[in-house]
Amino acid sequence: MFRIRRVHDDLSPANKRAVEAVQAILFEQFPDIRKEEISRLPQKLREHVRFGFQSMLFVGEGARGRVKGFALVLYDPTASFCYLDWIAAAGRSTGRGIGGALYERVREEAAALKCIGLFFECLPDDPLLCGGEALLKQNASRLKFYEQYGARPVAGTKYETPVNPGEECPPFLVFDGLGKTKGLPLKKAKKAVRAILEKKYGELCPQAYREMVIDSFQDDPVLLRGARYVSKPAPAKTLGVIPPDERIHLVVNGRHAIHHVRERGYVEAPVRIGVISSHLEKTGLFQSVTRRHFGDSHILSVHDSGFVGYLKRVCLAIPEGESVYPYVFPVRNTARPPRELPLRAGYYCIDTFTPLTRNAYSAAREGVDCALTGAKLLIEGTRLSYALVRPPGHHAEKKVFGGFCYFNNAAIAAHFLSRHGKVCILDIDYHHGNGQQNIFWERDDVLTVSIHGHPGFAYPYFSGFDDEKGAGKGYGFNLNISLPENVDGHRYEDALDQGLKRVAKFTPDFMVVCLGLDTSKGDPTGSWSLTASDFESNGRAVGSVGVPTLVVQEGGYNTKTLGPCAARFFKGLWAGSLGV
Repeated sequence: MFRIRRVHDDLSPANKRAVEAVQAILFEQFPDIRKEEISRLPQKLREHVRFGFQSMLFVGEGARGRVKGFALVLYDPTASFCYLDWIAAAGRSTGRGIGGALYERVREEAAALKCIGLFFECLPDDPLLCGGEALLKQNASRLKFYEQYGARPVAGTKYETPVNPGEECPPFLVFDGLGKTKGLPLKKAKKAVRAILEKKYGELCPQAYREMVIDSFQDDPVLLRGARYVSKPAPAKTLGVIPPDERIHLVVNGRHAIHHVRERGYVEAPVRIGVISSHLEKTGLFQSVTRRHFGDSHILSVHDSGFVGYLKRVCLAIPEGESVYPYVFPVRNTARPPRELPLRAGYYCIDTFTPLTRNAYSAAREGVDCALTGAKLLIEGTRLSYALVRPPGHHAEKKVFGGFCYFNNAAIAAHFLSRHGKVCILDIDYHHGNGQQNIFWERDDVLTVSIHGHPGFAYPYFSGFDDEKGAGKGYGFNLNISLPENVDGHRYEDALDQGLKRVAKFTPDFMVVCLGLDTSKGDPTGSWSLTASDFESNGRAVGSVGVPTLVVQEGGYNTKTLGPCAARFFKGLWAGSLGV
């Protein structure tokens, strides 16, 4: 088993191990690198602005996540180029194709970012610049490897001029056009070279030296050295497609349709999933992942055992095709529940319109597995995952169901993630996320933020007020932002900005987003007027938080707007997360 994936940060356990392994390889194979430079690798991955470039780390992993090699790439979005800073295989992995696989992955990334090309440095194969037969042979072998991809040294410039006269083996600047037939434009080349010399070598290269090198670029397009080792470059793989490890990992509740309430006016229907899925397929942003199964202990860590047991028993007792609606509620005597299970529903429900059916438990149970699969992927190093599930879950509290919700998928996933760091739940459904508020009310390791319609007019009516802030050590870790009946994209953007500022102050290691598409214009359960473009802007803002994120599907019932709004949200989320 061997896979290559991008490591965005050292927040998840898998990523932390990978970064530490890369640092070990650097210490072992490149003793001349300053220790401070190696130790700053985690900061470089997370703090792009501070270091000038966006650092991108790719690791090649074998069984059990053992790092066999890595490539560190610097991306400059302004000058639109990538610079391959380091590429190396672990000591015992050299000569096994690791370097080739990593380089091809780097090329895929640069092409997906629509870069003008990929730059890097190679020691020269010219005896006038570099002495020693063994070293020249090694340099030639390396240049031959890159030449098979069409990458060749820039010719006719002073880039390889030593900074200090007399220094041996000044590096060539090599350019890989990523299979493009057009040459490298002079203006873009100068911009890229200036960025390399100033941002990467600013401390080593005096201003006069930098200007001398940049001014030496005169040819348009820039000349590359003729092919010396490979008569015909190998056919390039299809570039420009988003690599699988960079896509949003999609987990779909495949058996959701078994819970189908066919009664008039019941809007939480199976068609919702199909409509969303059909639009997601067109984006090219998603990688489908098989649902894994998790034990009941994860549900019981969030929900009351009596409540969970009741749901299971009552659903099994309901005949196929029938529905049970709560209609008797224990306001006066909660200590003596009715003997018949259907009559007992009012003990565990907050409304009269969420039915129990024979398959409600099974469909909700699989939704939990989907959410936990998405959470597990984050722990294993995935950046973005999406649990496309129904029935939804954010109205389910510790001991009650309601609002079409039976188990709180987002809360169960958040609790699962909390063993590995701080978690934020951001609920952007039209309705208040009362379930998460209830479950994490007294906890300070999980921040709950909900942006919703004011409970004076919006379900669930009894919670979601702005002064509900948590209790005990959880005080201050619950934020409700309630909004009026009429909200457009600009008003919502202000509210989201307020919520994200609180999230940033919390500095989470993971984020769980409860995605409600019922904030869109024309939703039968909402009153707001957000458009598809608003969803894209909101997705970009959420993605810019820059932490591993699981999105869990909640509401959204207008089948005409579900697909476009979902697709645009994830387009923005993906771009914001990657800083594109």
